[in-house]
Amino acid sequence: MKPRAVPRRILPLAAALCLAAGGVSVFTIASDGAIAGAITVERPDLSQTDRQRVAAVTRPTTDFTRPEKFEAMSGGAGTSIASVNADSFSQFSANISFAEEETFKLGNALFRKLWVSSPSSTQASDGLGPLYNARACQTCHLKDGRGHPPEGASDTTSMFLRLARAPQTEAERQALAAHMVPNFPDPVYGAQLQDSAVPGLPAEGHMRIEYTEETVVLAGGERVSLRRPRYFVTDLGYGPLDATTTLSPRVTQAMSGLGLIEAIHPDDILGLADPDDADGDGISGKAAQVLDPQAGAMMLGRFGWKAQSASVRQQSAEAFSGDIGISTPDVPRSHGDCTAAQTACLSLPDGVQPRFGNSEAPAPVLDLVTFYSENLAVPARRKASFRETLAGKKQFYETGCITCHTPKFVTRRDAANKAHAFQLIWPYSDFLLHDMGEGLADGQPVGEASGREWRTPPLWGIGLTKTVSGHTFFLHDGRARNLTEAILWHGGEAEKARAGFAGLSKDDRQALITFLESL
Repeated sequence: MKPRAVPRRILPLAAALCLAAGGVSVFTIASDGAIAGAITVERPDLSQTDRQRVAAVTRPTTDFTRPEKFEAMSGGAGTSIASVNADSFSQFSANISFAEEETFKLGNALFRKLWVSSPSSTQASDGLGPLYNARACQTCHLKDGRGHPPEGASDTTSMFLRLARAPQTEAERQALAAHMVPNFPDPVYGAQLQDSAVPGLPAEGHMRIEYTEETVVLAGGERVSLRRPRYFVTDLGYGPLDATTTLSPRVTQAMSGLGLIEAIHPDDILGLADPDDADGDGISGKAAQVLDPQAGAMMLGRFGWKAQSASVRQQSAEAFSGDIGISTPDVPRSHGDCTAAQTACLSLPDGVQPRFGNSEAPAPVLDLVTFYSENLAVPARRKASFRETLAGKKQFYETGCITCHTPKFVTRRDAANKAHAFQLIWPYSDFLLHDMGEGLADGQPVGEASGREWRTPPLWGIGLTKTVSGHTFFLHDGRARNLTEAILWHGGEAEKARAGFAGLSKDDRQALITFLESL
């Protein structure tokens, strides 16, 4: 059960918290002000005093006349206060040690490293592909920012198609139920469409998008055009796709604050889940449980568009394999996403150098890239105290946006990196899966996420997308050309919040957008 955000107005106590013997109790407030129910959120990392402090500081505000204390420091003590420019997402956390700065910079160099095909004289850099989408992490995550769909002459480097089909046998259904796999790849093309290949090998194909325009009329008569995409694959290099294979477009996500997200105690996220909508508010956030290969245990998924990864390291290793075709100790597939049907791909040499280990990117490489990814700082808020920003914040709360976009958390005291420990952070996400309606459905289940469910993306840094990435394309496939369009695509569990936004006056809608642009 989750704290309730009441649309159109906020009750005097939107979420009342008190101490319990085992943790922090979160109470739901009914429309008449009565306590409707309670659960205990376990935080074994906290003392009783800590629990009281956390309960107080994470309580949703009801005062929109001034900013909250520390609100401008979105990433806690690690927040970057560097000048706003195209490198705003590429700063290291302000509170890491001097020695860790060196580790961060080494990881940055490897993140930018261009891999080459095998065999090569640069043996520490070969192993690319043989089928791949990018030659470097930075190619997809340019400036550590948000990807985009192809526009005009632009390529699709920061956007790709995930391929998957439903289970077809009892053994496959059992494997899915046991979380051994998130879904099943196309039998020929694998889990991801690779639009590039090493010399002498055909690429798998290319993504093509067709858009149709739809008009939405908002309160006051303002008209907004939304573009609805359809996805196709052209130039297939290895025959047809399986008839049951689904196409799921994904743009790359911004990298800021990943280590802080990992440091949120799972009990705080699980405490927000309400999979059966027990409180009847129409929001049924669901936690994704995934098998973490390094831990060999079930863990809370919190990364990726469908919360399919439990850790930054897991996400990094999968990206090395799926995007670049580089094996790591965690995902030791030296031929990347090549399938058994792609015999020419499997016959090509790989880049494994036994003296470095049994993978193309040995453990030190994965360790450094993971550290870099975990310690990219969240930029500080801009204009958090401005009147229009505060007015927009009030609308954001009162239309019910915070029901899924949970404003703040305090990270765990026992975080693996001291810099991430016990920080008040403002990601604006509950990191749960939500049904976003048929309009945003991709029809592709991933683990516990259905074809209509997506993880709530964090909003910190969203206002700097244009500055860093040079565009304002949003949502999982970049269909939204601005924040207004992104909100209007919300459906399913977010339909009430969307309707609330559409029903605001033009000035109030603009104030809400101004608030988002300040994040």
